[in-house]
Amino acid sequence: MTDSPDERGAELRELFFETSLELLQALNDEALKLEKKPGDEEIVRVIRRTVHTLKGDSAACGLRELSELAHQFEDALSLEGTANHAAVAEIAFSASDVFAELIAAYRNNSSLPSTKSLSKKIEDLTAAPASGKIRRNQKSTTKKSTANASEPKTSAPRTSAKPAAHWTEYEKLTMTQAQATGQDVYHVVVKIDPHCAMPIAGRQLVHNAIGVMGPILAVRPDAKSPAACKQVEFVLASVQTAEQIAAKCRIPTITGEVTVQLMWDAAAALKTPQNESNSKIGIPAEILIAKTPAPETIPQDASAGTPAPEPAAAPGMLENILRVDAGRIDNVLNLVGELIIGKSMLQQALNEFTRRFPKETLRGKFADGMAFQARVLNDLQRSVMKIRMVPVDQLFRRFPRMVRDVSRQCGREVELDISGQDTDLDKGILDAIAEPLTHLVRNAVSHGIEPAEERRKLGKSAQGVIRLHAYHQGNQVVVEITDDGRGIDAQKIRVKAIELGMATAEEAARFSDAEIFDFIFRPGFSTADEVTEVSGRGVGMDVVQSVLHRLKASISVETRPGKGTTFRMKLPLTLAIIKALLFWVEQRLYAIPLNAVLEIARTFETEVHQVDNYEVLQLRNQVLPLLRLGRPAEEERKSKLFVLVITAGERKYGLIVDALEGEEELVIKALDEQTFSTDLVSGASILGDGRVVLILNLPAVVEHVARWRPQEAGQANSGLLLTSTDRTRLALTPVVGGRA
Repeated sequence: MTDSPDERGAELRELFFETSLELLQALNDEALKLEKKPGDEEIVRVIRRTVHTLKGDSAACGLRELSELAHQFEDALSLEGTANHAAVAEIAFSASDVFAELIAAYRNNSSLPSTKSLSKKIEDLTAAPASGKIRRNQKSTTKKSTANASEPKTSAPRTSAKPAAHWTEYEKLTMTQAQATGQDVYHVVVKIDPHCAMPIAGRQLVHNAIGVMGPILAVRPDAKSPAACKQVEFVLASVQTAEQIAAKCRIPTITGEVTVQLMWDAAAALKTPQNESNSKIGIPAEILIAKTPAPETIPQDASAGTPAPEPAAAPGMLENILRVDAGRIDNVLNLVGELIIGKSMLQQALNEFTRRFPKETLRGKFADGMAFQARVLNDLQRSVMKIRMVPVDQLFRRFPRMVRDVSRQCGREVELDISGQDTDLDKGILDAIAEPLTHLVRNAVSHGIEPAEERRKLGKSAQGVIRLHAYHQGNQVVVEITDDGRGIDAQKIRVKAIELGMATAEEAARFSDAEIFDFIFRPGFSTADEVTEVSGRGVGMDVVQSVLHRLKASISVETRPGKGTTFRMKLPLTLAIIKALLFWVEQRLYAIPLNAVLEIARTFETEVHQVDNYEVLQLRNQVLPLLRLGRPAEEERKSKLFVLVITAGERKYGLIVDALEGEEELVIKALDEQTFSTDLVSGASILGDGRVVLILNLPAVVEHVARWRPQEAGQANSGLLLTSTDRTRLALTPVVGGRA
């Protein structure tokens, strides 16, 4: 059963919406390069090819407004002298923004944005190099006979006398390259069936079918042309025969007559002197490249003259790339998680079987089977996780354009330095940190970097530098945002916190600089003197903190006045499956990520001291702040305590627990916010024996104690971290089984 035309059209659109994001990002990247190297014709050619691809793809999907606007911009970029126009980079940025708005409107079925402003800019660009256009037309008129003689000839004299399509110099160059690699060059003409219900989609299907046979070097006419619904012409490089190509192009109910003609025979081209064969195609001698020499044999002077175009990707390489919706991978990962739970259940059953029948001979076979299953399951888990892992470059590459725009709004001169972009991170986490990272980078530009004049007075370079750096650290990924600006003034934050009523003067005086910097992440806190489009509203940094808490991640601040500031985010590699340490508190079982535990210590209740109503422990000449989840009973005050030394940000804390259960690999399950509202727990998991264990959100627990007033500590008796309400939220008695 074949799909209906409407279903095929919808599938084409979804494919276009995915690929268009990459095209828009490429357009932004090339515009940034052109802004740094004005007049670079090669960069303009790359921009034109990107816009051409966007135009053709949008036309194939019936997105007329986008296709026409891209066609207008492509025509302007094709004019002689355009590359030297100063406004090309700026128009490319505007085009990227308008294209993105159009695509979003198409995707959401909303009203289309106005494109008049961009059209006016393109018209001005078209008018600017008019003299160059006239010179080109005059040149083509005086050499009309040469141009006619240079058109490629076909090997089939039976064709009609219809003049061949006009191929651009770039297309002619690709034809020569195809010949040099041993491929025949064919001229393929496919007529669209007049009874085809969706001729535009049919044209795209023909394009896809012929693309399997080899690289497509040229396509005529444009997709937006009325003739595109009747006939389409291709120049194809292929090692297949004309009969095989024609058979591939015949699609029932889509295509009519198919004509395949050999333009240039690869075997004949290899026997022809290079200059002679190139002159037949009409390629100027100054843009020729060698046919077959290896890269190291190209003369230095020749290779430096004109950069060689990028080779087309081999069809085999393209076939190895598969686009898969992230939801499908998530489903597979969920199934792997269920298998891990099943493995734990089998392990529990095997342990029980061993205790009951220690001399049973089948016990060894069961153990071997379990060990084999565990190895395969671990390999499967790692493989699925690798599929979900993507380089952080997918996120980092959007920031050069953003830094350029924000620095112009703020009147700053800023350079963005990116490193570690190949570091892999879970796709879900990468998407989640996009907004926090955007806030941090924007704040680095608006708050961190000083104006150029101020920097000169301080002996700095007029241009500030912001660095984005990512790297692996143990079982985490660290992302750093560093600027060389003015740094953060702790005293200014103290004064602002007192003004906003977030702390009293006495409390602010006792706070360390690290504690003062925590106010940056409070809702409504801002040190900006005035509200602008970029900053000053006190919204943003609290979003950073809340998102990172949800991800079980942490953020820390390092700053030196006058030297700069570094925000350091520590992110888990994945949110799906973690190694955890299980422990008991007040007859209930909890877990924390194992990578957050530095060590496990034993001490007595008498070794716990009170400092400003907070509990601390002296551990190897270091004072360790303590976090207590439960209230100690009178009979337990003289007993030994387990203290888990954990890290949160750049600090160490001691978590007091009653007893340890052991290590376990847990599959994290999300909790319903309507029935479980506290942020002190990040999720839950099911153990092999069916018990449910709550996974603590350590950053939220630490923040809870940071916001907690010493007066409340005295009221809460013995510096307990959690109030009775918090302990009630954690004590889901119907869900969490009691200690066995």
